[in-house]
Amino acid sequence: MKKSNPWTALALLLLVFCFTTASAASAFRLEKWEQVVKTEAGEVRVLRGSGSSSKKQWADRTSSIHIGFIFMEPKSLFIPQYLDSSLIIFVHRGEVRVGWIYKDDLVEKQLKMGDILHITAGSTFYMVNTSKGQRLQVICSVDASESLGFPQSFFVGGGRNPVSVLAGFHKSTLSAAFNVPEEEIQTILGSQTGGPIVMMTGDVAEGKDRRRREGDRGRKDLLLDFDSEEEEEQRWSWRELLTNFMIGVGGGSSGDDRRNAKKEPVRSPDPYNLYDRDPDVKNKYGWSLALDEHDYKPLKHSDIGVYIVNLTAGSMLAPHVNPRAAEYGVVLGGEGRIEVVFPNGTAAASVEVAAGDVFWIPRYFPFCQIASRSGPMEFFGFTTSSRRNRPQFLVGARSVLAAMVGPEFAAAFGVPEKMLREVVEAQSEAVILPARPSPEPTRKEKEREAGMERRE
Repeated sequence: MKKSNPWTALALLLLVFCFTTASAASAFRLEKWEQVVKTEAGEVRVLRGSGSSSKKQWADRTSSIHIGFIFMEPKSLFIPQYLDSSLIIFVHRGEVRVGWIYKDDLVEKQLKMGDILHITAGSTFYMVNTSKGQRLQVICSVDASESLGFPQSFFVGGGRNPVSVLAGFHKSTLSAAFNVPEEEIQTILGSQTGGPIVMMTGDVAEGKDRRRREGDRGRKDLLLDFDSEEEEEQRWSWRELLTNFMIGVGGGSSGDDRRNAKKEPVRSPDPYNLYDRDPDVKNKYGWSLALDEHDYKPLKHSDIGVYIVNLTAGSMLAPHVNPRAAEYGVVLGGEGRIEVVFPNGTAAASVEVAAGDVFWIPRYFPFCQIASRSGPMEFFGFTTSSRRNRPQFLVGARSVLAAMVGPEFAAAFGVPEKMLREVVEAQSEAVILPARPSPEPTRKEKEREAGMERRE
């Protein structure tokens, strides 16, 4: 039997190591987009979470969390639907009116930039871009832990495109259920052809409520009609269809009894604005805050936390570990670098990121974020636990090393305690640290500087 060459075996091992390291480096920046909706009025993209086979060894709940991006043109409607996944909505730009079924009633909230809102799986909802002349941008977590697979929409509103879930019932069944002729059902279920996001006109797009329908039950919530001014006399609008389907059909009392009954306004959870709250940490190098179930109770239902960080040019969110959750991050503005470390102390990745990029960090993996020296960097994200995370910082005035420095740690590093203490206590700042005197420029900064030199 021929003996194998030890140098060949070593070269093979090095090749495997390099390939694994390169794959790991690219794994922490997520790039697998799926465009799930595209119309003239808007689009929806979903970025799959870290559940691919190459990452499963690092994932806990991260395999069921996906990141969604919703873009809607002014005066557009994301038609009524429900998902097999819960959503946490974050308004990045613009204003949006969200209506959804909460405790068997329709409620509606006006959201502005920085607002967070939770919508449970299976709850029918719609969205209207109420910004004047501004495109709406929404970032959301999509928790598919209870889904049928990849997150799926079930449209209640719709016609030929998209098809309403009502269309699957026999027309005679719907005619009897709604107590209207089959022709009217056919008209409603065969008219919509614009897709899941459509343009709107009239009072609805402006956020005005005509309150034409009987039995608004004294609600103070803003009600929404889906029919236009030209269809004002039409007997069955999409509002009536949605309301009667979700509320008036079934139950112990008839639809007429429910419509005529007086009822107190439903008290639904209000949105939570991240920018209206004082940061948890703030110094001249930046600020950060984290939102958990103690701050905003609806987060407990989906077991997802929220955070946002703003770093000044060149500053750093100190190396730290999340002991309770993995996290996803979306760069809202600026550019910088993410460094991630394997538990065995080897470098896992040093990834350059810019506005629009999405990254993820496995639970227990040490990491840090560093803003480009050319300007500030802001990033927002979700964690896979709504409980208080309490990140363990490895460097800085409030770090693990600063708290535990002593003979034990000195012996662990194999250096005199005095030397270790001098190194640990040299940094007077905590959590968000100042820029280095001469930070290593990113690839984009090098390209920018090279371009400027060529122009000169």
